[in-house]
Amino acid sequence: MVEQSSFRAIIEFMGEVGIYDVVLPFVLVFTIVFAILEKTKILGVEKIEGKEYTKKNINAIVAFVVGFLVIASTQLVGIINQVMANIVLLLILAVSFLLLVGVFFTDKEFSLKDYPMWIKFFMGLMFIGIVIIFLNALDWLKFILALFKYSNTEWAGSVIFILILLGFMYYVVRDEKQAPKSSGTETKH
Repeated sequence: MVEQSSFRAIIEFMGEVGIYDVVLPFVLVFTIVFAILEKTKILGVEKIEGKEYTKKNINAIVAFVVGFLVIASTQLVGIINQVMANIVLLLILAVSFLLLVGVFFTDKEFSLKDYPMWIKFFMGLMFIGIVIIFLNALDWLKFILALFKYSNTEWAGSVIFILILLGFMYYVVRDEKQAPKSSGTETKH
C-alpha cells in the first residue's frame, strides 16, 4: 500500500477546514465585485484636493456582503468550484494548442497577432466553451441536449436549416467596410 505524502495530507486538511468551500470562493467573489465597483464607480466618488477618489470603504463593504451571501449558498459555491475548474481546463487546452503550433515556428516567436482571423476564431471558440461550461454547471445542458435526443430527425433538421439560413442571411446583409479612397497623390501616366 502506498503511503500518503505530506503534501496530500496538507491539501486534504485545507479541504476539511473549508479553504476550498468557503475562503477561496469568498476571496474570488469579493475581488471581482470590488474590482467592478472600483472600475465603474457606481457608488460614487469623493473629491479631495481636486482629485477624484472612489469610495473604497463602501465598495469594500458591498463586496464583503456579496461575498458572504455567495458562500452562504452551498449550491452557488458548488457551481463556482465546478465552473472555475473547467475554465482552467479550457485555459490549459488553449496553452497546449499554442505550444503545439509554436513547434512549427523554428526561430521566430509565435504570436496570433499575425493571424487576426485566427484570434477571432479562438475568441469565439473560448466563448462557446465558457457558455457550455456554465450551462453544464447549472444542469441546463442536459435539458438542451434532451431536446435533440428525444426529438425526431425532421425537427433537428429544421433547426439546423434555420441556423444555416440565418448565417447565410447575415453573410449577405452584413455591412462590409469600404475601401479607403486614394488621396489623389498618385501620378497618372
